[in-house]
Amino acid sequence: MRTNWLRYLALTAVGALMMYPLLWLVSSSLKSSNTVFTDEGLWPHHWAPGNYARGWTSLPESFDVYLINSLIIVTLSIVGNLMSCSLAAYAFARLRFTGRRLFFALMLGTMMLPGHVLTIPRYVLFDKLGWLNTYYPLLVPHFLATNGFYIFLMVQFMRSLPTELDDAARIDGCGPFRTFWKVIMPLCLPAFATTAIFTFIAVWNEFFEPLLYLTDPNLYTVPLALRQFMDSEGQSQWGEMFAMSFVSLAPVIGFFIAGQKYLVKGIATTGLR
Repeated sequence: MRTNWLRYLALTAVGALMMYPLLWLVSSSLKSSNTVFTDEGLWPHHWAPGNYARGWTSLPESFDVYLINSLIIVTLSIVGNLMSCSLAAYAFARLRFTGRRLFFALMLGTMMLPGHVLTIPRYVLFDKLGWLNTYYPLLVPHFLATNGFYIFLMVQFMRSLPTELDDAARIDGCGPFRTFWKVIMPLCLPAFATTAIFTFIAVWNEFFEPLLYLTDPNLYTVPLALRQFMDSEGQSQWGEMFAMSFVSLAPVIGFFIAGQKYLVKGIATTGLR
């Protein structure tokens, strides 16, 4: 009994330590900008709940515009990754074709390339296509299965499913695509949920690519909107920025809580209950 209490106490202490940055963010969002770094306690001496109202309207556009922009990009990115990466993973995991191992090795090799190596070639390509200052550079790659990690994740999950399921579907007259749609995909929902969670977090927090491709403030995403609270001359709106930072975290936390039960299942090596 004493060992269990010590274990729970240690876990509680570690959990509180990990939660401290979030608590500091919430506390700072309720302080005025000139006391954020002078009032060191988590409990504000002077409350400033107006930071949320001012932060929502102090930018050139209302903050809900940036939330909607990010939500559109995130939703389409999730759809694109699920469609393209699942089809590519099904081909590698369940189909037999010439050069399958070579193409799979090349796909894994793309995971070892630093992302910044491709920045200039991709920028030049999108410039030639006339896609700058649009959402196409942020969305189209997700529909072309360019993320090797998600493909590898789904391949490992699909390989754990019994091949007898494919044989039974073939006997019933199903082709490869119908087998994927009717048999494999319903069993891969945990892997799909894991991919959706990772995509949501990565795309929602992405700062560099929107900064690189978007120049119209009306198209800005949440990270770019938060950057506008920063002033190079030292007049940054810290209270409003922290308030909107907490608002921008709410969708991520909610999406993670809603899909956390599938997260472990999606990484596990079995697809059957």
